[in-house]
Amino acid sequence: MLETIAIIALVIVVLLVVVLAYAATRPDTFRVQRSTTIATSPEKIFPLVSDLRSHGAWSPWEHKDPGMKRTYSGAASGKGAVYEWDGNKNIGQGRMEVTDASPSKVVFKMDFLKPFEAHPPPRSRWNPRATPRTSRRTLLGPSMVPIAFSGR
Repeated sequence: MLETIAIIALVIVVLLVVVLAYAATRPDTFRVQRSTTIATSPEKIFPLVSDLRSHGAWSPWEHKDPGMKRTYSGAASGKGAVYEWDGNKNIGQGRMEVTDASPSKVVFKMDFLKPFEAHPPPRSRWNPRATPRTSRRTLLGPSMVPIAFSGR
């Protein structure tokens, strides 16, 4: 009986060492980027992107939880506009604020609170000068254990 327990403990220790060794080979930051092309003028795009109340019209996340709670505060649009959400396990909880808005760029500060806390650096979400217009969503931040093991 004691030998069986010792073997099980040894297997657990070896597995733990293997998992930790794998995690040590993973980068200490993560980057997720998505982009899409928009065939319209900057004058039509800017009001949609800088007004967080219109976020539901173009964000793919808005439709993943129909019961998501949304709160808007700060400016009506542009710099200082704030959007907070609290959704199911697929959406989580967080906050987004427009920190800079002009026809040449819109910069968002994102704060994720659930299912894990993350505060990636502010990023511009689009480049209206590109032809055709390109919307690029980039998320950067320090890796945490679950992200480090995902390989993404």
